[in-house]
Amino acid sequence: MPVTQPATVESVAMPDFYSQEDVQQILHLAIARQTDTGEMTRTQLVEIADELGISALDLQLAEQEWIERRSEDEERQAFYRFQLARLKQQGFKYLVINGFLIALNVLTSGGISWALYVALGWGVLLALKAWKSLQTDGDDYEEAFQNWRRRRWIKRSVKRFWDRWMKV
Repeated sequence: MPVTQPATVESVAMPDFYSQEDVQQILHLAIARQTDTGEMTRTQLVEIADELGISALDLQLAEQEWIERRSEDEERQAFYRFQLARLKQQGFKYLVINGFLIALNVLTSGGISWALYVALGWGVLLALKAWKSLQTDGDDYEEAFQNWRRRRWIKRSVKRFWDRWMKV
């Protein structure tokens, strides 16, 4: 197989026009190549925005939106971890209780009869719960996430109020 040389800037035909998405991707790649450490200071960010003709207000609004999105992404990851932990807890309960029921069934009747139906029925319900819990799209997921977020916010507010009240 012949060895090919990497393309140089001169050998690649450059288009005359780019879509906004293409511009964003190209600039993202160029910025990533330019920085060795992968991190930039806020001053560098402001300078780049200024060179691109982005106003300070637009940059500030974009930063705020980015912070809000990042915060929501972190909350969604925490919700997913919460869902997994709850599912593991329910799975453990399933194993312990059904193990006990099967052992009781074997000891009392010499075989597995009624305990199998309990284990199968509960297993189907647990599998459906797992399927629903691990879906990260759709209205049901969004509603569950918003409810979890609201309960979490209320718990934090009550805790802060209680802590302040106890200091007095």
